[in-house]
Amino acid sequence: MNLFPIIQPQIAGKPGASGLYTETAWDFEKCAPVYKNGSPVLVSGKDAVLVWAWNALRTPRFMFEIFTWDYGNEIESLIGKPFTDDLKQSEAPRCVRECLLINPYITDVKDVTVSFAGDKLEIGCTIMTAYGEVSLDV
Repeated sequence: MNLFPIIQPQIAGKPGASGLYTETAWDFEKCAPVYKNGSPVLVSGKDAVLVWAWNALRTPRFMFEIFTWDYGNEIESLIGKPFTDDLKQSEAPRCVRECLLINPYITDVKDVTVSFAGDKLEIGCTIMTAYGEVSLDV
């Protein structure tokens, strides 16, 4: 007997081993999940991977107990430190790649751009997924 029959852990492994990747649709403008008639709307394939990547890049690693230590990014560690701008510009793309490549459906991260402007950080990149290429701007 399963104590929580509606909650099933995802099967870890290579893309395709656990089937088509599915995620809750995300409204990137409102920074909120998309619901229809009270139920979450689901997306799959590269759209689902894009939702996962967008949320992972907006979540600081190690901050929330609900996530594993593999989930999220460490870019926040570059902010407010006495690092040179050159060091920040070289370390930020590494942090982005480390954050995203933990997902088995992401095969590569290319063309990473990072912009620090005051207290705002903007990230852009191209993500190669098991389903094709997607562009991401956070």
